[in-house]
This record gives sequence, C-alpha cells and structure tokens, in this order.
Amino acid sequence: MTQAVAIGWTIYQLSSSALALGFVGLAEFAPMALLMLPAGELCDRRDPRRMLSLGLALQVLCAGGFLALTWISGARLWPYYLILVLSGVGRAFAEPASQAVLPFLVPAERLSSAVAWSSSVWQAAVIAGPALGGIAYSVGAGEAFAFCGACYLTALLAVAMAGGRQCSATPKLATSENRLTRIWEGVRFIRSRRPLMGAISLDLVSVLLGGATALLPIYARDILNSGPAGLGLLRSATAIGACLVALYQARYPPDCRVGFQLFVAVVAFGTGTIVFGLSTSLALSLSALFVIGAADMVSVNIRSSLVQSATPDAFRGRVSAVNMLFVGTSSELGAFESGLLASIIGTVPCVVAGGIGVLLAAALWDRAFPTLRRLDRIPTADSLIE
Repeated sequence: MTQAVAIGWTIYQLSSSALALGFVGLAEFAPMALLMLPAGELCDRRDPRRMLSLGLALQVLCAGGFLALTWISGARLWPYYLILVLSGVGRAFAEPASQAVLPFLVPAERLSSAVAWSSSVWQAAVIAGPALGGIAYSVGAGEAFAFCGACYLTALLAVAMAGGRQCSATPKLATSENRLTRIWEGVRFIRSRRPLMGAISLDLVSVLLGGATALLPIYARDILNSGPAGLGLLRSATAIGACLVALYQARYPPDCRVGFQLFVAVVAFGTGTIVFGLSTSLALSLSALFVIGAADMVSVNIRSSLVQSATPDAFRGRVSAVNMLFVGTSSELGAFESGLLASIIGTVPCVVAGGIGVLLAAALWDRAFPTLRRLDRIPTADSLIE
C-alpha cells in the first residue's frame, strides 16, 4: 500500500492525467490475468510457501527498480509501467499462494477465525502503509520506495521461516494429466457450486465498478487539496474501517445469515462510493471511505471463508487462483476502467456512476443467485453443490 501511494502520486505528478493512473492498473492486470491460473496449478503441485517466496522476491526487485527510477528516469512514464508489469508477475505468483497456504498453517476448526485474523493483520498493514507512504513521499520518492523494498524483504524472510503441515495433495498431482486440464478443474469446481460462484462474481463486479481508489490522487490534489499526506489518509481511512470489522469478525466470525450479510455489505459499499464521489469535504470523504472499507471487509471475509471451507486440499491452489483472478485482478482492471471513464466524463461522475452500478449489481445478483442470499452458515464443499 505504501508503494501504491508512491506510484499513484508519482504518475499523477508526472502526467496530471486520470488515464495515466488507469494504465497503472492495466500494467499490473495484464500479467496477473495471464499467469494467475497457471500459478495456482503450480501451488497444487509444489509447496505454496515457495511460490509465495518467489512472488515476494520479485516485489523486492520492483521496489529497487522504482528507487532507481527516482534517480535516473527524469519525467518519463514508460519505465514505471514496465516495472509495474514485473510487479504484476510477482503478484500472480504470490496472491494465490498466500490464499492457498493459510489452511496448512492452522487447524481446520480455526480456519474461519484465522481468515479474519489474517485479514486484520493485512488491514493493519494497509492502514499503516498509506499513512507511512504519504509521510515518506513528503520526504522524498526515493525514501518511499526504499521503505517498500525493506517491507517486502521482511515478508520474504518471514515466509522462509514459516512452519505448518505439508500439502498432502502434492504427490497426488504427480500424474500424467494435462496441465490445462488441471487448471480448468479449478474453474469447474467453482462453477459447480453456485453460491460460491455468486459470491466471487459479485465481489468482482463490485470492485470493478466501485474502483474509486485508483482516482484518490485526483481527489487528494485537485478536489480536496490535501496533498500526498492527504492521499495517505484517504487510503488509510478505507483500511481502518476494514481493520475494525476484521478484528470484530476474528472474535465473532459470521455464523448466521451470511448470505444476507454479504448483500447488505455490497449495498453499503455502493452507497459509500456514491457519497465519496460527491463529497468535497475531507472529513466526509474519510467517513465515506471508512464505510467502504468496513463493508468491503464483511464481503471479503464471507467470500474467503466460503472459498477456504469449501475447497479440498487438492484444489486449494487452483481455486485460490480463480478467486484471485476474479477478485484480485478486478482492482487493477477497475483502476483502468475508472481512469479511462474519468478521462471521458470526469472524475466525480465516474465515481458516482460506479457506486450506482454496484447497487444495480446487488439487485441483479439477488435474483440470479437466490441460494447465496438464503445461505445461513458457511457450508462444506459438498453442501454447496446444486
């Protein structure tokens, strides 16, 4: 998140273009879309810790590349985009692995709480990252990127020391099956479980349409006049809302009417996006982003619990890859969509239209996936088959 603040501000300072911000998302989306499913298949054949380590090592290199660009690149944009492509490659390996490895680190009966605690720790980092990124960038872009590199290196060392049980599916996958067939099995697994498919696709559409985050540098500089420190606050406000909800759900995991809670969270997400889009007050904008983060975390925890509880060990890498391809890359694709649309119709109409689109999507998914809305508890894999 520190890196996102630094990159977003750097690109907007160099270009003053919403479309240039959109291309930040596209540069990361393209390699993730191409590589995430094969990376998920590799996670089912190899220890996901190794895949996560590889992804983090690439991120360390990217942070070093951004640091070098602050010294030598001048005002050119294309080297930044080139490194963002490499960052997308790293994320394509790291994100499915980070999802797939969690069930191997905790007992099955603690998985729902572990998902919430994992989200809490992540969101705590997301809170601190943007704020520190804004402060570091106020000192200098080089300091911000150096801080990013140190954080990625620390994470890499932590993964290298992680314990837990080994993946029992690894020997089973050493067969003559075609690799494309194994990759497609993850897609078929999700499609055969309609509530799971509904939760993942609803999250995808919501993030794709409600991509206000990509435009935060515009709001910070041109609408709210708050500078890079304000940009850090705006990004942190979303994370604070998410972290508080994650901490609550870690103590009290959702155990009834989870489908209804999911749809309420999506409606709150869309409403918060509309309010943020129309706001010209920093306080109101921070409040709206707080609601957006809190609502998004409810959705993330329910969807993540569905994915983790419904997936056998042999499919964890591939299912996590499909999940991250749908949901994780939608942030980058949503950033490109927001930047492109904002360059055509303006920043505020773009964000407001996205919030309205999220509300319409919730209504459509309510009709298309009625079993998801009626879902009472986090079920097992077999009980999700329709």
